Amino acid sequence: MELPKLNFQETFDFKFKKDKDKFFIYDLIRKTYLLLTPEEWVRQHWVHYYLTVKAYSPSALITEKKILLNGLTKRIDLLVTEKTEPIILIECKAPQIKLTEKTFEQTARYNSIIGAKEIILTNGLQHINAYYENGQYQFYKPE
Repeated sequence: MELPKLNFQETFDFKFKKDKDKFFIYDLIRKTYLLLTPEEWVRQHWVHYYLTVKAYSPSALITEKKILLNGLTKRIDLLVTEKTEPIILIECKAPQIKLTEKTFEQTARYNSIIGAKEIILTNGLQHINAYYENGQYQFYKPE
């Protein structure tokens, strides 16, 4: 299986398995193998980044949390918390998905429910970072 190289300085030690003709990647948060979709490939990079580079505890990361938005059940991709408070909401797209104003607005709508101080919209190749301050998003480039 050909996986695209994503835009991370680090390389991570992923565990894979193959069952019949499908590939799976081990999720350190849920402690199980998940179907390796392009979006999951991106999410697992962020999980490994926060666990290994940023040294967060696995209990500080929440994946695939259900939220209710305008009466519809949605799932957020990844939430980083500190002392159970939402800090960073990460919305992952597959590498071939373009990040647009529309995809950013989707992330901002999810965050209107979650209330994280920061959001990251990513397709693994491009990352859009924004802080929520004074009722609006301030975009920034991380160091």
